[in-house]
Amino acid sequence: MRVLLLDAAPGELLDRELERLVSHGLAVTLNLRRVEDRAGVAHRWADRVEFTDVDLFDEEALIEEVGRGGQGYQALKSRAGVPLRAALLAAATDRALAHRLRVIGRAGAGTDHVDLAAAARHGVAVTHTPGSNANAVAEFALAQLLALTRTIAPYNDAAHQGRWSAPTAPAVELSDLTLGIVGLGRIGLALAERATALGMTVQGYARRPTYAPVRRVGSLDALLATSDVVSLHLPLTPDTAGLIGRAELARMRPGAVLLNTSRGGIVDEQALADALRDPARPPAAAAVDTFAHEHAAFASPLLGLPNALLTPHVAGMTRSAMAEAALRCADHVAALLAGRPDGIPVVT
Repeated sequence: MRVLLLDAAPGELLDRELERLVSHGLAVTLNLRRVEDRAGVAHRWADRVEFTDVDLFDEEALIEEVGRGGQGYQALKSRAGVPLRAALLAAATDRALAHRLRVIGRAGAGTDHVDLAAAARHGVAVTHTPGSNANAVAEFALAQLLALTRTIAPYNDAAHQGRWSAPTAPAVELSDLTLGIVGLGRIGLALAERATALGMTVQGYARRPTYAPVRRVGSLDALLATSDVVSLHLPLTPDTAGLIGRAELARMRPGAVLLNTSRGGIVDEQALADALRDPARPPAAAAVDTFAHEHAAFASPLLGLPNALLTPHVAGMTRSAMAEAALRCADHVAALLAGRPDGIPVVT
């Protein structure tokens, strides 16, 4: 079974991921485009895997790769949200290929980078690793919150410029704040557990009725109006796209903080930028780790705003989380290719 590893786990995790895939008897082709130590990896794995070098965000180049020599691949594995759209899926499942695409594996929870409708039409199963980065993202959300509430970045900048920047007003402690969590899945619950341990009052909103040991709020509007901090933990779907827009931002408490470690398309970035520019409108600050346009296409109206803490989609990138995601994804892909779907998460 031929597998194209679009973007391997970084550093020492790459060898572990390749070893897991090869141990399943899969014929692996590794894309070297985003591999740091290309020469070392090529030397270590020259006898066990094949190599290619393709720009993941160049759809034409990727389509050419999946059809090169009429071979094709039965599985594609992605990590960083490589766009896998209808044209690529059609090309990868072309009947003229010796190996038609059957499985897409995502080492991570989100699958909004895949055209799921096209995958279903072409009979391609899409698997992912929900929960693999829950602890990592929850910790990062707390880091965002502490950085904003204690104004760490401005103090750091001032100190590096030789200025002793005394606070103009005392900071709040976490125990003084109410945290509202939108989305009570694995990450939301991991954040709730940690925030509660730190003395925060925690409440949550989820559209689907699920058990959660968190005080539930009946509507998104109610949560926005009663939370000092709002943290988003939702998948990007047609229902959640643009969920936080101008009206929702206006309902937040004055001085509130918005955290987004979920998906960029959930927040209207222009509306958020406009709100952050106006000191009379909530929120007072925001921390954003995910954007509507990322990687080479990165751009946002939030750029340059001093009360916007921006990071490049790194919340889930801890050693433990990335290893868990990479190895579980390898196992899922191998199981689906072997016709053993029981217990394997498949997104529809």
